[in-house]
Amino acid sequence: MRIHVGADHAGFELKEHVKARLAELGNDVTDVGTYSEESVDYPDFAAEVARAVARGDADSGILVCGTGLGMAIAANKVPGVRAVQASDLEVAVMARRHNNANVLTLPGRYMSPEVADEVVAAFLGTEYEGGRHQRRIDKISALEERGL
Repeated sequence: MRIHVGADHAGFELKEHVKARLAELGNDVTDVGTYSEESVDYPDFAAEVARAVARGDADSGILVCGTGLGMAIAANKVPGVRAVQASDLEVAVMARRHNNANVLTLPGRYMSPEVADEVVAAFLGTEYEGGRHQRRIDKISALEERGL
């Protein structure tokens, strides 16, 4: 699987852990930064990962900031991206199963590496159900097309 990862300074440490784990599992991982705990602006990294997913250069994206919330907000500004912050396994599964989420955001300040491993595995390992859920995804896409 081709996965782009990114983080701000608050998510750097957890991103490094997730990146290493994904690579160990045989995934093709592209790290768009940041590369240290020096203060940076999370929208820059969210945009790069989200655009890669929207273009089809990545199958999924994983973003980490302090809460995962800012990254989700920024990534969702890119048409075609459905980014969700998932702090537990069940939310990660439902985000994929019902919402066809393609970018996962994690709370670097509030999640252990062990929980991150579980959440990432659940997110990446769950298939979209389609069916009745597709009507809702189509409505989200229509919102993107209409804009304001």
